[in-house]
Amino acid sequence: MSAESTPGPGIPQEPGTAHGRHRGRGRRRKQRRKGLKVMAWTAAGIVVLGGTGAGYLYFRLNGNIDSVDIDQALGTDRPERADNGSENILVLGSDTRSGSNEELGGGTDDGTARSDTAMIVHVHEGHGKASVVSIPRDTVIDRPECTDAEGGTHPAATGVMFNSAYSTGGAACAVKTVESITDLRMDHYLEIDFAGFQKLIDELGGVEVTTTEDIEDPESHLDLKAGTHRLDGEQALGLVRTRHGVGDGSDLGRIQLQQAFLKALMRQVKEVGLFTSPKKLYDLADTATRTVTTDSGLGSVNSLMSFANGLKGIDPADMHMITMPVVYDPEDANRVLPLRDKAQQVWNALKDDRPIPESATEDTAAGEAKDVVTP
Repeated sequence: MSAESTPGPGIPQEPGTAHGRHRGRGRRRKQRRKGLKVMAWTAAGIVVLGGTGAGYLYFRLNGNIDSVDIDQALGTDRPERADNGSENILVLGSDTRSGSNEELGGGTDDGTARSDTAMIVHVHEGHGKASVVSIPRDTVIDRPECTDAEGGTHPAATGVMFNSAYSTGGAACAVKTVESITDLRMDHYLEIDFAGFQKLIDELGGVEVTTTEDIEDPESHLDLKAGTHRLDGEQALGLVRTRHGVGDGSDLGRIQLQQAFLKALMRQVKEVGLFTSPKKLYDLADTATRTVTTDSGLGSVNSLMSFANGLKGIDPADMHMITMPVVYDPEDANRVLPLRDKAQQVWNALKDDRPIPESATEDTAAGEAKDVVTP
């Protein structure tokens, strides 16, 4: 093409000209780069989720997870698995005094830990609803003989606090004790510690709750006026652990705070947009996998993500949360005793995958606790 026939700078090139071909190739390169960038982010998300079962990030996350072989420790002398499509998960919050939990636990590393929070999460058939039953840590129970994950045997004990089962024989003993109380098979086990819980809340950007009255507890470093608050990790930990900032200072008021916070946390997870940011998803996954201890059935990223994916259809409104029916111990106001007949209504309902009847929670000590937090 001659100089006279070359279009000026304001005139578009024809696709077949040299400049047009050049420009077309540049546009295609940009499109390819953009496409590769999208593919890279998508691939990163898939690896984080463990969907490929390969890759550095996947193996790093997989290596974060601690798991306990509950089945091996407890053997075959256990309740039968449900055949109605439902699942039971024992969720514990532990107050271990070791490592980064020492300051948060408020004590020294004496080599022991107790289950500070205990919930049976019953996922109903179809995984569209769940029932949650909190077990007060101060409940006086008879603990069965336990074998811990290392093979050690611990003799049965009568009239002990529920949370001592964990400090006696760890996760396996806690599961064995819950199964002996309920005659329900615990299909899975999840444990989270103080430091991990606090960091998870910070990774999520905090969780919003509304208090209906002032909550002040110097021991938990908590000072909240009535109203709506976005709690950071330290505040959230203080809220779910406080005993003296609400009600009569018993464990029952704290349980209601924990249940309300759990619903708020579920809402926050759904709203935070994790799947739009692979980096945020990875950071949260890295923290979560370092934080939890699971049974061996959930001891991999693939298993955890598959399990979590099966629960994503459950909204906070789909969760019915109660406290195990108890009464205050007449011999010790700091302890509670199971109401066996009413508790049996709860366990029967879960075993049959039915809603928990209202009659099971009427006229119980937990029913007297006042709601001071709304999710």
